[in-house]
Amino acid sequence: MKQKTIREVALDVLLQIEKNQAYSNLLLNQTVKKANLDPRDVGLLTEIVYGTVQRRDTLDYYLEPFIKRGKKKLDDWVRVLLRLSIYQMVYLDRVPDRAIVHEAVTIAKQRGHQGISGMVNGVLRNVRRQELRSFDEVKDDLTRLAIETSHPLWLVKRLVKQYGYDEAKQICMTNLEPPQVTVRVNRTKATIEEAIELLKEEGIDAIRGHLSNDALIIQKGNVTHTNAFQDGVITIQDESSMLVARALSPKEGMNVLDCCAAPGGKSTHLAEQMNDQGRVVALDLHDHKVNLINQLSKRLELKSVEGRAMDARLASQSFEKATFDAILVDAPCSGLGVIRRKPDIKWTKSVKDIEGIQKIQKEILTAVVPLLKTGGRFVYSTCTIDRTENEEMVQWFLENNKDFELDVSLNERLPQHISEKAVFGEGSLTILPHHFNTDGFFITALIKR
Repeated sequence: MKQKTIREVALDVLLQIEKNQAYSNLLLNQTVKKANLDPRDVGLLTEIVYGTVQRRDTLDYYLEPFIKRGKKKLDDWVRVLLRLSIYQMVYLDRVPDRAIVHEAVTIAKQRGHQGISGMVNGVLRNVRRQELRSFDEVKDDLTRLAIETSHPLWLVKRLVKQYGYDEAKQICMTNLEPPQVTVRVNRTKATIEEAIELLKEEGIDAIRGHLSNDALIIQKGNVTHTNAFQDGVITIQDESSMLVARALSPKEGMNVLDCCAAPGGKSTHLAEQMNDQGRVVALDLHDHKVNLINQLSKRLELKSVEGRAMDARLASQSFEKATFDAILVDAPCSGLGVIRRKPDIKWTKSVKDIEGIQKIQKEILTAVVPLLKTGGRFVYSTCTIDRTENEEMVQWFLENNKDFELDVSLNERLPQHISEKAVFGEGSLTILPHHFNTDGFFITALIKR
């Protein structure tokens, strides 16, 4: 059987994302494993898939004048084929336009009939010949921003309402950029300097992170293939996510609860902060996700992490009151801070989803509060930048838990230069994607009186 070309594989992946609302990152990983691709082709496949999903509405805006019958009348596969072809023509420069058109027409002939391949050929040749339409044609500011940055209009309106137009525009523009690869150095095994040297010996260029004391930014090379990674000296984690363990700041010998822990990045970071002396109980709802926590702990050679399959909302049935010295709730959320890594989030989420997840956030917070000792620290964090899931949730929590107060010492536990860009509130921190080129994140710390 003839092996599929990169663009045929990309078309299959994009159709599954569109039809089944499959997660692009998971689907792409599975596809790469199954397709047995040349490593040099994996980068191009990833770029075509992520880029086409990321810029979907902009691509449709460019396509619209060239499709006489309207894009809604096209078969799904034809519409997606045109999108991925135009994405390459507009945003990639390593493949000549004529080669892109030729391959699109070949795919159209194989999948459809002569008429469809002719139409694909005509549309793409016209796109090559003519200037793309200007965004200035769109007179409404918010609609123009939505099309130009390829975000749904409801999300643009929400960001503008919460952050103002200029900040919202920066968020949306940054969401289109590829995320940088960052790793956390396991301080129980190596210093930052030692980790940089180990990676250098294996041909990996790494520099210190901008945001976290434990972070390295990978500038060149695939770290997952290194001995440093296999031996547990480093693990992949975004810099803003690394601040959560610093915010909780557990000490050696403590009993700590991480309520929504998979895949284990923060649980293992907490264990490293404690020099692996103490106990981190890491809960997650599903067995297969708890396996991920256990696998990570094993690779990092951390003995203090104890993964358990449990719904955090039922934790009081398994633990006595005032069992834990510190508790982390890195809550399930809309994920609007990680759109760069998971571009399909912006097309699959809705206002209704945000409202639905708030209910779960409240249930988890209510359930685990009694498990914290008096004087203990409680950290609530999310990878969303939506204020109803963040500041409003904290306000709700304080109104319903009078024995808690905001921990105003939070900023003392985090690198001082963060305050130059990120937004410190009383006992809280908001990092937007453009502040440090990281995921968007929210962290708040509270003390039980």
